[in-house]
Amino acid sequence: MSLTRANLTYADLYEANLTRANLSGAKLYGAWLEGADLREANLTGANLGGADLNYANLTGANLNYADMRNAGLSGATMPDGSIRE
Repeated sequence: MSLTRANLTYADLYEANLTRANLSGAKLYGAWLEGADLREANLTGANLGGADLNYANLTGANLNYADMRNAGLSGATMPDGSIRE
């Protein structure tokens, strides 16, 4: 699925299946991604500022140059498989 440079600002993506999605350069500022499956997603250069990524699965995701300022990551599985507290 390709959502390159999509404007998903404040989108409701609660528990969305975005496995292997191409979200490079996407605007996800303030998006609700709690519990979303983002395994192996390409989030290069995406704006995730203020996004709710609590309990999201980011295993293998590419977060190079992603803006994650003030993003909620409680319980999220990070690209390396570690879980945030």
